[in-house]
Amino acid sequence: MLCLSFILLALVAGTSLGAAIPQDALKQSCSLSKYQFLVPHELEAVQKMKEHFEDIMLLSGHKCNIRLFHRKWSTPELSVPDRVMLVEAELDLAIAVLRLPAAPRLAELRQQPLAFLTQAREDLRGCVAREAPSHHPSGKLRHWLQRLQTAKGTETAGCLEASAILHLFQVLNDLRCAALRVQCT
Repeated sequence: MLCLSFILLALVAGTSLGAAIPQDALKQSCSLSKYQFLVPHELEAVQKMKEHFEDIMLLSGHKCNIRLFHRKWSTPELSVPDRVMLVEAELDLAIAVLRLPAAPRLAELRQQPLAFLTQAREDLRGCVAREAPSHHPSGKLRHWLQRLQTAKGTETAGCLEASAILHLFQVLNDLRCAALRVQCT
């Protein structure tokens, strides 16, 4: 009987707490905390792919002078919604180039980073949709987004691929900064 009373008390308390915290509030929260500290095997997979790509670039002698990831500002200088928008755009580019046809070994090495980056982008998109659906980017970010659009239209696929892959760790740092929110300095 004591056990039954305890179960009933727990159910009543749970129902009361459930009523006190609206279910929509729980669904509306945006959590990128899993990207604050990236898992070592994900970083290793990105590093292996990047190193293999660098070897291919050295052998091909292909030169690009795209400076898309060279910015006069750092990610922590942006507002939290701007950081999320920045990383979403960076991930869009990275995912697009990782989906390009590649030699068999590089295609194999791309699979794990591609899956990770795709999941991160989906998580970010959920945050944008929930937290800042009508956010307008700052001047700094707007200018960079325009440069990105211009590069997509004027640069070769190979140069975009090289820029995105060679700067994947910068993208991952930006992802971490977005996940840290106001604590990113």
